[in-house]
Amino acid sequence: MDLLDDSAVDQRLTGVPEWRREGDEIRRTIKAPDFPTAIRIVDEVAVEAEKLNHHPDIDIRWRTLHLALSTHDAGGLTEMDFTLAARIDAIAASHT
Repeated sequence: MDLLDDSAVDQRLTGVPEWRREGDEIRRTIKAPDFPTAIRIVDEVAVEAEKLNHHPDIDIRWRTLHLALSTHDAGGLTEMDFTLAARIDAIAASHT
């Protein structure tokens, strides 16, 4: 998978406005209405991540989820990160 240059990353971020760039990662925080919903979101993200064979870093703090995406084996951001980010956005929207 090819790394995206800064211009391509900036352009793709417009399609996932809840995400922000931090170095070689994109990050998003999701606030679920309660802890069980937060865990359901993580479960659904896990299913999508497995389908893509691309796995986010997830930190669970009660009902707040912090997610980070990067294509580690490529050394930065690729199209796969933005594909999964869009799927995570759809999952979050269905629960919040």
